[in-house]
Amino acid sequence: MSDDKQDMMPQDGVNRRRALMLGAVGATAIVSIRPALAQTAASVITCEIPVPDPARAGSYIAADGSLVPSGTVGAFAPAAKPFKGQDVKTALGGGQLPGTTYDQNRAYTNYIRRLQSGTSGFTCFASLQMPRG
Repeated sequence: MSDDKQDMMPQDGVNRRRALMLGAVGATAIVSIRPALAQTAASVITCEIPVPDPARAGSYIAADGSLVPSGTVGAFAPAAKPFKGQDVKTALGGGQLPGTTYDQNRAYTNYIRRLQSGTSGFTCFASLQMPRG
């Protein structure tokens, strides 16, 4: 063999080994990511959105989803308990939040659509908006 071929052989062996190691790492990553995605999907279903958030618990919810003083005519009392992510997802798709009338459901879903970062329930709502693959 010429010197050129001998110099290339160890390099080729290293490249093959590196490719095999990367393939093994890639397979491990796939195996690790799938359960994480399943866990994320499950947590989205079970996360909770309080209406309104605890910092504004004394407020009522107007038909447009805004917060108004308690007792405001045409507004709705706070929900008795937080709504689960799956219930909110169903309601946002045209269904109804459990234990609500048609008008309450509309006001509560309007409130949820208006949630902003830093508000309790926002992370849950944002995760419901993420497409799942």
